[in-house]
Amino acid sequence: MADRKTEIKSAYKSLGKAHSFYDGMMTCSTLMGRFVTKIVWNMNREDALEYQSRSFEMIPADFNGRLLEVPVGTGVLSMPIWKTLPNADITCLDYSEDMMVSASQRADEMGIKNISFLQGDVGDLPFEDNTFDAVVSLNGFHAFPDKEAAFRETYRVLKPGGIFTGCFYVEGLNLHTDKMINRFYIKSGFFTKPFDTIISLEQRLNNLYHDVIVSNVESIAIFQCRKG
Repeated sequence: MADRKTEIKSAYKSLGKAHSFYDGMMTCSTLMGRFVTKIVWNMNREDALEYQSRSFEMIPADFNGRLLEVPVGTGVLSMPIWKTLPNADITCLDYSEDMMVSASQRADEMGIKNISFLQGDVGDLPFEDNTFDAVVSLNGFHAFPDKEAAFRETYRVLKPGGIFTGCFYVEGLNLHTDKMINRFYIKSGFFTKPFDTIISLEQRLNNLYHDVIVSNVESIAIFQCRKG
């Protein structure tokens, strides 16, 4: 497990240094980003915006509680949303210091003051039980080396009635995407087996949470639920 964590940290360290490529891919705002999104994920820009929008729609426009984002990545998807929540208390955590530095710089440039950044492991979160009113995880669970620990910890730190929402890759929805993930993303250290299917994800969340909604755009599952 320790070796795999090192591989993942190294992989995302390289992405952190090439954050403009990563950001372009996540937002489909560059030619290369649109190419990768289409070839790997069979998505166009509208598809990408759709799954990203769904991932945030449970967060109220007037949210004023404590929110944890894990992993934050470069913050390219989340910072525009967090900027609209000036009364929230936002904590962003990532295992990759390089990715987090990019996110912190983006927050500074956008004038977001109600936010803090912390390097850490989602499988061993440095927070008390029932700390957060919302936990958001975008494109993270497919990378986490210990997914069981990640699900336990995100549940533990969430308050009763709190929101758990986000998105990540699930296998079994697109054979071509599954092949690309196995051939390139796992070997590069960006993704880590085992992966949920959309059915196993729904079952997993229903065992922990209430009001579970799981949907998908191609091979990206979007989840929305509340802690009982």
